[in-house]
Amino acid sequence: MGIPTRFDWQRLQQFIQRLFMAAGVPEHNAFLVAESLVQANLRGVDSHGVVRTPIYLARIRRKMVDPNAEITVVRESEGTALVDGGNNFGAVVGVRATQIAIDKAKRAGAAFVGVKRSNHFGTGAYYALKAIEQKMMLMVMSNASQTMPPTGGVRPFIGTNPLAVGVPAGRAVPFLLDMATSVVARGKIIVAAQKGQPIPLGWAVDRHGNPTTDPEAALEGAVLPVGGAKGYGISLMIDILCGVLTGAGFGRYVNNMYENWEEPQNVGHVFIAVDISRFMPLERFEARMEQYIREIKQEPKAPGVEEILIPGEIEHRRTLELMKHGIELPEKLAEELDAIGREYGLRLADAAY
Repeated sequence: MGIPTRFDWQRLQQFIQRLFMAAGVPEHNAFLVAESLVQANLRGVDSHGVVRTPIYLARIRRKMVDPNAEITVVRESEGTALVDGGNNFGAVVGVRATQIAIDKAKRAGAAFVGVKRSNHFGTGAYYALKAIEQKMMLMVMSNASQTMPPTGGVRPFIGTNPLAVGVPAGRAVPFLLDMATSVVARGKIIVAAQKGQPIPLGWAVDRHGNPTTDPEAALEGAVLPVGGAKGYGISLMIDILCGVLTGAGFGRYVNNMYENWEEPQNVGHVFIAVDISRFMPLERFEARMEQYIREIKQEPKAPGVEEILIPGEIEHRRTLELMKHGIELPEKLAEELDAIGREYGLRLADAAY
């Protein structure tokens, strides 16, 4: 009998947390990293889910991440802060920076928090949801290592620099936009390569700049910006805010976690929080959001369209479904996680659905 591939999300999260704890990560930090990864799987963003566990653990072993590093505020004002992540895990740094932004916004009305010396931080939705739970609006941005060429170029220079915006919406599903500035997140190409599946034409080019459906050739080449020059421009803006402004890496100076084993990543993030109550009572805002979403959904539908959706709604429904029926992992990934677990006396099968 082979290794199971469907898992209870809570037990899978506990398994991942225990893996990181066994690798020397403090319990709370291990919880945050595991939570961020499993939440990505629950939302259907498998490219940022537990598939990242092996590389995260490898970065610890090779001293490329310091899971015990202190996270410090090195400069601040009433509505701003610059956070030094100390090369800790991106999820740990991101949660801390999110809370700093929320706390400052509650005092000042809005807050802009920049982060340097961080690492890959998973999905922006993870942080936006934490703000939504506190009835705050949050915009999250991060730069990333070079996977995308500038418009007109061939060689990767900028990352698929993501942008996420979360807005509470009362009884409605929250508005939660979470997107890469590329046609597709590079992690989805990694997943396709693991599954041995082709990718759609238009996602990426090979190292010579030719369009390709081969995920391996795409990983050696570059993903393409969404919307052509517009996506390229947005990605540059994010890199300027997250990298140039904060003192983090930017452009070619954000190090690739899969390829660079000599230097930390030095990823930069930005968290912008807004206290809605400074503009109107929260109850009124949420009622207006409910009305806004209701009226969007009542718009005439194009032929073949059953329902108009808002950003984050598909992921919300998927989360509820997978919480109920379990998370399915590719067999190859399940085997890899099981093998890693056995090194630490842990059994992935204990998390089976």
